[in-house]
Amino acid sequence: MPLEHLTTFGASSYSIGDLHLFDGVNDSAVAELLADCKVILVPSGQTVLGNNKKGARLYIVLRGSLGVAQSASEVTLMDGTVSKILPGECVGELSVLDEENNSSNVTTLEESELLVIEADHLWQLIDESNGVARNMLRLLSFRIRAANAQIRKRHKVGEFYRQLSMVDGLTGLQNRAWLNNHLSTMVSTSHEVGNPLSMILIDLDHFKKFNDVHGHLIGDEALKAAANVLIDTLRPRDFAVRYGGEELMVLLPNTNLKASTIVAERLCEQMRQAIVFADMHKPLPHITASFGVATLAPNQDAEMLIATADAALYRAKDAGRNQVAL
Repeated sequence: MPLEHLTTFGASSYSIGDLHLFDGVNDSAVAELLADCKVILVPSGQTVLGNNKKGARLYIVLRGSLGVAQSASEVTLMDGTVSKILPGECVGELSVLDEENNSSNVTTLEESELLVIEADHLWQLIDESNGVARNMLRLLSFRIRAANAQIRKRHKVGEFYRQLSMVDGLTGLQNRAWLNNHLSTMVSTSHEVGNPLSMILIDLDHFKKFNDVHGHLIGDEALKAAANVLIDTLRPRDFAVRYGGEELMVLLPNTNLKASTIVAERLCEQMRQAIVFADMHKPLPHITASFGVATLAPNQDAEMLIATADAALYRAKDAGRNQVAL
């Protein structure tokens, strides 16, 4: 019997010709094989294919819909379903063709009628009909493209969260994790290329006293104001880091000691002008900053560069704070 003369399945209004796998196929042998396939009615919320279970059949949706998720905990569409299988579409073909375990969880999103094609029937359909084989290739090509798009999306999301984890939540500056990931590479590159790399360590003066007088919430505002001084003053190629507590750090690629000292002096002056109490337009009360400047020397590693900048910072503090020291 030609496919177009086949009756509909179950309560569905879909005929075989409406199903994607048989689009454009008109073969009596295909019709005979499909006549032996059963139609099942599956209630909403039932698992059709489970993770890591052998797939021995293909399911074609005649009525209703299926949700495909990567794990059983992602069954509902709003909770992470990767895709939705609608009438005319199929699921399970990859597990039948490669005889591997299912990598996804397939669940009915509503009461659904499914045409079930066993593995041996599917192989016969492919062997005996060029049209079915062609449609299967087209379907697999679509699956591969969709999988690649999903991988790219996940990679972008993963990269977004990775970058987010490198940012200090209070100040918006890079954080210690970012520094641990990048400073050694910057030092190695500086040595290899021969370009200078300078560092400025910054410590807000008498910050504990400021917190005691004004409270920690205002202390947070002072830290954000200090961070904004760095963000607004530095060049796009420079990096500002919250090193820890009230300590900040600036990394200046391709900048020698003389130029980095000028940058530090500018930052010191801008810090004095910074406003914490924006509503009262008061300058940063009783808070200035001390600056220690160092430039990478031959044979120095990242830890040695930090130690050199830290020693300069202590010289600035010992000299009375609110100043720059080398």
